[in-house]
Amino acid sequence: MKTTVIRLLLLPLLLFLPLSVHAEEKEAKGAKVELAAEAKSAILIERDTGKVLYEKNAHEKLPPASMTKIMTMLLIMEAIDEGKLSYDEKVRASEYAASMGGSQIFLEPGEEMTVDELLRGIAIGSANDASVALAERIAGSEEAFVEMMNEKAKRLGLNDTHFVNATGLPAEHHYSSAYDMAMMARELLKYEDITKYTSKYEDYLREQTDKKFWLVNTNRLVKFYPGVDGLKTGFTSEAGYCLTATAKKNGMRVIAVIFGAPTPKARNAQITKMLDYAFQQYQTHPVYERNQTVARVEVSKGKQTSVAAVTSEPVSVLTKKGQSVEQIEKIVKVKERVQAPIRKGDELGVLILKEDGKEIVRSPLVAKQTVEEASFWDLFKRVFSRFVQAG
Repeated sequence: MKTTVIRLLLLPLLLFLPLSVHAEEKEAKGAKVELAAEAKSAILIERDTGKVLYEKNAHEKLPPASMTKIMTMLLIMEAIDEGKLSYDEKVRASEYAASMGGSQIFLEPGEEMTVDELLRGIAIGSANDASVALAERIAGSEEAFVEMMNEKAKRLGLNDTHFVNATGLPAEHHYSSAYDMAMMARELLKYEDITKYTSKYEDYLREQTDKKFWLVNTNRLVKFYPGVDGLKTGFTSEAGYCLTATAKKNGMRVIAVIFGAPTPKARNAQITKMLDYAFQQYQTHPVYERNQTVARVEVSKGKQTSVAAVTSEPVSVLTKKGQSVEQIEKIVKVKERVQAPIRKGDELGVLILKEDGKEIVRSPLVAKQTVEEASFWDLFKRVFSRFVQAG
Protein backbone atom coordinates (compact mmCIF):
# COMPACT_ATOMS: atom_id res chain seq x y z
CA MET A 1 0.00 0.00 0.00
CA LYS A 2 1.38 3.37 -1.03
CA THR A 3 2.07 5.97 1.63
CA THR A 4 3.05 9.60 1.72
CA VAL A 5 6.08 10.33 3.89
CA ILE A 6 6.85 13.80 5.23
CA ARG A 7 10.00 14.55 7.20
CA LEU A 8 10.34 17.68 9.30
CA LEU A 9 12.71 18.81 12.03
CA LEU A 10 11.25 20.21 15.23
CA LEU A 11 12.95 23.21 16.80
CA PRO A 12 15.02 22.59 19.93
CA LEU A 13 12.92 22.63 23.08
CA LEU A 14 15.81 23.38 25.45
CA LEU A 15 19.56 23.84 25.19
CA PHE A 16 20.71 20.66 26.89
CA LEU A 17 21.82 17.47 25.21
CA PRO A 18 19.20 14.74 24.80
CA LEU A 19 18.90 11.77 27.06
CA SER A 20 19.48 8.60 25.04
CA VAL A 21 16.69 6.05 24.74
CA HIS A 22 19.14 3.33 25.70
CA ALA A 23 19.97 5.05 28.95
CA GLU A 24 16.28 5.41 29.83
CA GLU A 25 15.59 1.76 29.09
CA LYS A 26 18.58 0.71 31.15
CA GLU A 27 17.38 2.72 34.14
CA ALA A 28 13.79 1.47 33.75
CA LYS A 29 15.01 -2.09 34.11
CA GLY A 30 18.11 -1.40 36.11
CA ALA A 31 16.70 -2.00 39.60
CA LYS A 32 18.41 1.15 40.87
CA VAL A 33 15.27 1.94 42.81
CA GLU A 34 12.84 -0.34 44.62
CA LEU A 35 9.43 1.25 44.62
CA ALA A 36 7.07 -1.65 45.26
CA ALA A 37 8.66 -4.00 47.78
CA GLU A 38 5.30 -5.07 49.23
CA ALA A 39 3.57 -5.83 45.93
CA LYS A 40 3.44 -9.02 43.87
CA SER A 41 3.87 -6.98 40.71
CA ALA A 42 4.00 -3.34 39.69
CA ILE A 43 4.72 -0.97 36.82
CA LEU A 44 5.14 2.76 36.29
CA ILE A 45 4.79 4.31 32.83
CA GLU A 46 4.57 7.75 31.25
CA ARG A 47 1.26 7.94 29.41
CA ASP A 48 2.06 9.77 26.18
CA THR A 49 5.13 7.73 25.23
CA GLY A 50 4.29 4.50 27.06
CA LYS A 51 7.86 4.52 28.38
CA VAL A 52 8.39 2.14 31.31
CA LEU A 53 9.99 4.01 34.22
CA TYR A 54 9.87 1.13 36.72
CA GLU A 55 8.65 -2.46 36.70
CA LYS A 56 8.51 -5.49 38.95
CA ASN A 57 7.17 -8.84 37.68
CA ALA A 58 5.21 -6.73 35.21
CA HIS A 59 4.10 -9.66 33.03
CA GLU A 60 3.06 -12.04 35.83
CA LYS A 61 -0.52 -13.21 35.35
CA LEU A 62 -2.55 -12.34 38.44
CA PRO A 63 -6.23 -11.79 39.35
CA PRO A 64 -7.01 -8.09 38.72
CA ALA A 65 -10.19 -7.91 40.84
CA SER A 66 -12.15 -4.72 40.06
CA MET A 67 -9.33 -3.23 37.99
CA THR A 68 -11.09 -5.34 35.34
CA LYS A 69 -13.49 -2.40 35.08
CA ILE A 70 -10.77 -0.38 33.31
CA MET A 71 -11.49 -2.50 30.23
CA THR A 72 -15.23 -2.27 30.89
CA MET A 73 -15.01 1.54 31.04
CA LEU A 74 -12.83 1.58 27.92
CA LEU A 75 -15.50 -0.18 25.88
CA ILE A 76 -18.17 2.12 27.34
CA MET A 77 -16.18 5.24 26.40
CA GLU A 78 -15.53 3.86 22.91
CA ALA A 79 -19.27 3.29 22.42
CA ILE A 80 -19.98 6.87 23.53
CA ASP A 81 -17.25 8.26 21.28
CA GLU A 82 -18.62 6.34 18.29
CA GLY A 83 -22.15 7.59 18.93
CA LYS A 84 -23.49 4.14 19.80
CA LEU A 85 -24.30 5.28 23.34
CA SER A 86 -25.07 8.67 24.90
CA TYR A 87 -24.64 9.94 28.44
CA ASP A 88 -28.32 10.80 28.85
CA GLU A 89 -29.68 7.50 27.48
CA LYS A 90 -31.64 5.53 30.06
CA VAL A 91 -30.62 1.90 30.58
CA ARG A 92 -32.97 -0.62 32.16
CA ALA A 93 -31.40 -3.03 34.65
CA SER A 94 -32.06 -6.71 34.02
CA GLU A 95 -32.72 -9.17 36.79
CA TYR A 96 -29.27 -10.64 36.15
CA ALA A 97 -27.51 -7.27 36.41
CA ALA A 98 -29.38 -6.48 39.63
CA SER A 99 -28.27 -9.82 41.12
CA MET A 100 -24.56 -8.97 41.13
CA GLY A 101 -22.88 -9.21 44.52
CA GLY A 102 -19.90 -7.33 45.89
CA SER A 103 -19.66 -3.57 45.37
CA GLN A 104 -22.94 -2.29 43.96
CA ILE A 105 -25.40 0.58 43.73
CA PHE A 106 -28.27 -1.81 44.51
CA LEU A 107 -30.09 -1.64 41.21
CA GLU A 108 -33.59 -3.08 41.28
CA PRO A 109 -34.71 -5.30 38.37
CA GLY A 110 -36.33 -2.98 35.85
CA GLU A 111 -34.86 0.18 37.38
CA GLU A 112 -33.70 2.75 34.85
CA MET A 113 -30.62 4.92 35.16
CA THR A 114 -28.82 7.07 32.62
CA VAL A 115 -25.46 6.04 31.20
CA ASP A 116 -23.98 8.99 33.10
CA GLU A 117 -25.36 7.70 36.41
CA LEU A 118 -24.24 4.12 35.78
CA LEU A 119 -20.78 5.30 34.76
CA ARG A 120 -20.52 7.25 38.02
CA GLY A 121 -21.48 4.09 39.86
CA ILE A 122 -18.67 2.18 38.13
CA ALA A 123 -15.94 4.82 38.24
CA ILE A 124 -16.54 6.04 41.79
CA GLY A 125 -18.22 3.14 43.56
CA SER A 126 -16.87 0.17 41.56
CA ALA A 127 -20.44 -1.04 41.09
CA ASN A 128 -20.73 -4.55 39.67
CA ASP A 129 -24.45 -4.22 38.90
CA ALA A 130 -23.87 -1.00 36.94
CA SER A 131 -21.03 -2.66 35.01
CA VAL A 132 -23.21 -5.56 33.93
CA ALA A 133 -26.16 -3.29 33.07
CA LEU A 134 -23.99 -1.30 30.64
CA ALA A 135 -22.29 -4.45 29.34
CA GLU A 136 -25.72 -5.85 28.45
CA ARG A 137 -26.76 -2.56 26.83
CA ILE A 138 -23.65 -2.48 24.61
CA ALA A 139 -23.33 -6.15 23.65
CA GLY A 140 -26.70 -7.74 24.47
CA SER A 141 -25.31 -9.96 27.21
CA GLU A 142 -22.38 -10.03 29.62
CA GLU A 143 -20.96 -13.04 27.76
CA ALA A 144 -20.93 -11.15 24.46
CA PHE A 145 -19.41 -8.12 26.18
CA VAL A 146 -16.63 -10.30 27.63
CA GLU A 147 -15.86 -11.47 24.08
CA MET A 148 -15.49 -7.80 23.15
CA MET A 149 -13.17 -7.28 26.13
CA ASN A 150 -10.90 -10.14 25.11
CA GLU A 151 -10.93 -9.06 21.47
CA LYS A 152 -9.94 -5.53 22.49
CA ALA A 153 -7.11 -6.93 24.61
CA LYS A 154 -5.84 -8.83 21.57
CA ARG A 155 -5.99 -5.72 19.39
CA LEU A 156 -3.95 -3.86 22.00
CA GLY A 157 -1.34 -6.63 21.92
CA LEU A 158 -1.94 -7.70 25.52
CA ASN A 159 -0.69 -11.25 25.93
CA ASP A 160 -1.12 -11.69 29.69
CA THR A 161 -4.86 -10.97 29.93
CA HIS A 162 -8.00 -13.06 29.76
CA PHE A 163 -11.40 -11.95 31.03
CA VAL A 164 -14.30 -14.12 32.15
CA ASN A 165 -16.61 -11.35 33.38
CA ALA A 166 -17.04 -7.57 33.19
CA THR A 167 -16.67 -6.96 36.93
CA GLY A 168 -13.56 -8.67 38.26
CA LEU A 169 -15.51 -10.93 40.61
CA PRO A 170 -13.39 -14.06 41.31
CA ALA A 171 -13.45 -16.55 38.44
CA GLU A 172 -11.14 -19.23 37.10
CA HIS A 173 -9.01 -18.17 34.13
CA HIS A 174 -9.69 -14.47 34.79
CA TYR A 175 -6.32 -12.74 34.93
CA SER A 176 -4.17 -9.84 33.77
CA SER A 177 -0.75 -8.33 34.48
CA ALA A 178 0.62 -4.99 35.64
CA TYR A 179 1.92 -4.23 32.14
CA ASP A 180 -1.36 -5.09 30.44
CA MET A 181 -3.37 -3.09 32.97
CA ALA A 182 -1.15 -0.05 32.37
CA MET A 183 -1.71 -0.36 28.62
CA MET A 184 -5.49 -0.59 29.12
CA ALA A 185 -5.37 2.49 31.32
CA ARG A 186 -3.29 4.29 28.71
CA GLU A 187 -5.92 3.53 26.08
CA LEU A 188 -8.81 4.55 28.37
CA LEU A 189 -7.15 7.89 29.12
CA LYS A 190 -7.42 8.85 25.44
CA TYR A 191 -11.00 9.69 26.33
CA GLU A 192 -10.58 12.86 28.39
CA ASP A 193 -14.10 12.67 29.83
CA ILE A 194 -13.29 9.58 31.87
CA THR A 195 -11.32 11.52 34.48
CA LYS A 196 -14.40 13.69 35.12
CA TYR A 197 -15.80 10.52 36.66
CA THR A 198 -12.75 8.82 38.17
CA SER A 199 -11.51 12.03 39.83
CA LYS A 200 -14.64 12.53 41.94
CA TYR A 201 -14.15 11.65 45.58
CA GLU A 202 -17.87 11.51 46.33
CA ASP A 203 -21.20 11.88 44.57
CA TYR A 204 -24.85 10.89 44.88
CA LEU A 205 -27.30 8.78 42.88
CA ARG A 206 -31.12 8.85 43.11
CA GLU A 207 -30.84 12.34 44.62
CA GLN A 208 -34.48 13.29 44.09
CA THR A 209 -35.83 10.13 45.72
CA ASP A 210 -36.10 8.66 49.19
CA LYS A 211 -33.38 6.16 48.17
CA LYS A 212 -30.57 8.72 47.86
CA PHE A 213 -27.31 6.76 47.49
CA TRP A 214 -23.91 8.11 48.56
CA LEU A 215 -20.92 7.17 46.39
CA VAL A 216 -17.43 7.38 47.90
CA ASN A 217 -14.42 6.76 45.70
CA THR A 218 -12.58 3.54 46.55
CA ASN A 219 -9.41 5.31 45.34
CA ARG A 220 -8.60 7.58 48.29
CA LEU A 221 -5.60 9.07 46.48
CA VAL A 222 -7.91 11.29 44.38
CA LYS A 223 -8.41 13.28 47.57
CA PHE A 224 -5.03 12.96 49.23
CA TYR A 225 -2.45 13.08 46.38
CA PRO A 226 -2.43 16.28 44.29
CA GLY A 227 -2.81 15.48 40.60
CA VAL A 228 -4.36 12.03 40.98
CA ASP A 229 -7.58 11.85 38.95
CA GLY A 230 -8.14 8.09 38.59
CA LEU A 231 -8.29 5.30 37.89
CA LYS A 232 -9.47 2.04 39.52
CA THR A 233 -8.96 0.02 42.67
CA GLY A 234 -9.45 -3.70 43.16
CA PHE A 235 -9.66 -6.14 46.05
CA THR A 236 -10.52 -9.77 46.62
CA SER A 237 -8.99 -12.16 49.12
CA GLU A 238 -7.26 -13.92 46.19
CA ALA A 239 -6.01 -10.75 44.46
CA GLY A 240 -5.05 -8.73 47.52
CA TYR A 241 -5.16 -4.94 47.33
CA CYS A 242 -4.68 -3.61 43.80
CA LEU A 243 -4.73 -0.18 42.20
CA THR A 244 -4.19 1.36 38.80
CA ALA A 245 -3.64 5.06 39.47
CA THR A 246 -2.98 8.00 37.19
CA ALA A 247 -1.80 11.51 37.98
CA LYS A 248 -0.95 14.60 35.97
CA LYS A 249 1.47 17.38 36.95
CA ASN A 250 3.16 20.06 34.85
CA GLY A 251 1.74 18.56 31.66
CA MET A 252 3.08 15.05 32.33
CA ARG A 253 0.68 12.16 32.98
CA VAL A 254 1.88 8.90 34.49
CA ILE A 255 0.21 5.58 35.27
CA ALA A 256 1.18 3.41 38.24
CA VAL A 257 -0.12 -0.13 38.83
CA ILE A 258 0.10 -2.34 41.92
CA PHE A 259 -1.05 -5.96 42.17
CA GLY A 260 -1.26 -7.91 45.42
CA ALA A 261 -0.41 -5.45 48.19
CA PRO A 262 -1.13 -6.80 51.71
CA THR A 263 -3.14 -3.77 52.94
CA PRO A 264 -4.79 -0.64 51.51
CA LYS A 265 -2.17 1.44 53.33
CA ALA A 266 0.70 -0.48 51.72
CA ARG A 267 -0.97 -0.25 48.30
CA ASN A 268 -1.40 3.52 48.52
CA ALA A 269 2.07 4.07 49.95
CA GLN A 270 3.72 2.22 47.07
CA ILE A 271 1.64 4.01 44.44
CA THR A 272 2.59 7.31 46.09
CA LYS A 273 6.25 6.35 46.00
CA MET A 274 6.06 5.53 42.28
CA LEU A 275 4.26 8.76 41.45
CA ASP A 276 6.77 10.80 43.48
CA TYR A 277 9.63 9.12 41.62
CA ALA A 278 8.12 9.86 38.20
CA PHE A 279 7.47 13.54 38.87
CA GLN A 280 10.83 14.09 40.56
CA GLN A 281 12.91 12.39 37.86
CA TYR A 282 11.14 12.96 34.52
CA GLN A 283 9.43 15.57 32.37
CA THR A 284 7.57 15.54 29.06
CA HIS A 285 7.75 17.90 26.09
CA PRO A 286 4.37 17.98 24.28
CA VAL A 287 4.47 17.74 20.48
CA TYR A 288 0.80 17.18 19.57
CA GLU A 289 -2.52 17.21 21.38
CA ARG A 290 -5.11 14.50 20.71
CA ASN A 291 -7.34 15.09 17.65
CA GLN A 292 -4.83 17.48 16.05
CA THR A 293 -4.84 17.39 12.24
CA VAL A 294 -1.53 16.19 10.81
CA ALA A 295 -2.44 15.40 7.18
CA ARG A 296 -5.35 14.92 4.79
CA VAL A 297 -6.17 11.73 2.90
CA GLU A 298 -8.09 11.57 -0.37
CA VAL A 299 -11.38 9.62 -0.23
CA SER A 300 -12.60 7.77 -3.29
CA LYS A 301 -16.38 7.68 -3.90
CA GLY A 302 -17.16 9.50 -0.66
CA LYS A 303 -19.60 12.30 0.13
CA GLN A 304 -16.45 14.28 0.95
CA THR A 305 -13.36 14.07 -1.25
CA SER A 306 -10.90 13.98 1.65
CA VAL A 307 -10.72 13.37 5.38
CA ALA A 308 -8.41 14.76 8.05
CA ALA A 309 -5.89 12.35 9.59
CA VAL A 310 -5.62 13.32 13.27
CA THR A 311 -3.62 12.19 16.26
CA SER A 312 -5.35 9.44 18.22
CA GLU A 313 -3.68 10.42 21.49
CA PRO A 314 -1.44 13.13 22.98
CA VAL A 315 2.09 12.83 21.57
CA SER A 316 5.08 13.90 23.68
CA VAL A 317 8.80 13.31 24.12
CA LEU A 318 10.03 12.14 27.54
CA THR A 319 13.36 13.12 29.13
CA LYS A 320 14.98 13.19 32.53
CA LYS A 321 14.41 16.39 34.51
CA GLY A 322 16.58 19.23 33.24
CA GLN A 323 17.35 17.51 29.96
CA SER A 324 15.71 17.94 26.60
CA VAL A 325 15.63 16.89 23.01
CA GLU A 326 17.68 19.04 20.65
CA GLN A 327 16.44 17.71 17.35
CA ILE A 328 13.54 15.40 16.62
CA GLU A 329 12.67 13.97 13.22
CA LYS A 330 8.94 13.74 12.57
CA ILE A 331 7.73 11.24 9.98
CA VAL A 332 4.11 11.23 8.87
CA LYS A 333 2.98 8.20 6.88
CA VAL A 334 -0.56 8.22 5.56
CA LYS A 335 -2.46 6.23 2.96
CA GLU A 336 -2.50 7.94 -0.41
CA ARG A 337 -6.19 7.24 -0.95
CA VAL A 338 -8.96 5.36 0.85
CA GLN A 339 -12.39 4.28 -0.35
CA ALA A 340 -15.62 5.30 1.35
CA PRO A 341 -17.22 4.53 3.67
CA ILE A 342 -14.70 5.67 6.29
CA ARG A 343 -15.63 5.59 9.98
CA LYS A 344 -14.46 8.07 12.57
CA GLY A 345 -11.41 6.53 14.25
CA ASP A 346 -10.39 4.32 11.30
CA GLU A 347 -6.61 4.14 11.09
CA LEU A 348 -5.21 6.14 8.18
CA GLY A 349 -1.52 6.14 8.95
CA VAL A 350 1.12 6.59 11.59
CA LEU A 351 3.16 9.37 13.17
CA ILE A 352 6.75 8.48 14.07
CA LEU A 353 9.19 10.56 16.10
CA LYS A 354 12.89 9.73 15.90
CA GLU A 355 15.90 10.90 17.87
CA ASP A 356 19.39 10.28 16.48
CA GLY A 357 17.82 7.93 13.94
CA LYS A 358 16.14 5.81 16.63
CA GLU A 359 12.38 5.56 16.86
CA ILE A 360 11.14 6.91 20.19
CA VAL A 361 7.41 7.35 19.51
CA ARG A 362 4.99 5.62 17.14
CA SER A 363 1.35 6.68 17.26
CA PRO A 364 -1.64 5.91 14.99
CA LEU A 365 -3.27 8.62 12.88
CA VAL A 366 -7.02 8.17 12.53
CA ALA A 367 -9.97 9.61 10.61
CA LYS A 368 -11.36 12.74 12.26
CA GLN A 369 -14.89 12.09 11.05
CA THR A 370 -17.10 9.58 9.26
CA VAL A 371 -17.29 9.87 5.46
CA GLU A 372 -20.28 8.07 3.99
CA GLU A 373 -20.29 6.54 0.52
CA ALA A 374 -21.47 8.98 -2.15
CA SER A 375 -24.72 8.30 -3.97
CA PHE A 376 -24.96 8.16 -7.75
CA TRP A 377 -26.45 11.67 -7.70
CA ASP A 378 -23.55 12.98 -5.56
CA LEU A 379 -21.01 11.56 -8.03
CA PHE A 380 -22.96 12.90 -11.03
CA LYS A 381 -23.02 16.42 -9.58
CA ARG A 382 -19.30 16.23 -8.84
CA VAL A 383 -18.44 15.15 -12.39
CA PHE A 384 -20.79 17.74 -13.88
CA SER A 385 -19.24 20.50 -11.76
CA ARG A 386 -15.76 19.58 -12.98
CA PHE A 387 -17.03 19.54 -16.57
CA VAL A 388 -18.51 23.03 -16.21
CA GLN A 389 -15.32 24.39 -14.61
CA ALA A 390 -13.21 22.85 -17.37
CA GLY A 391 -15.42 24.50 -19.98
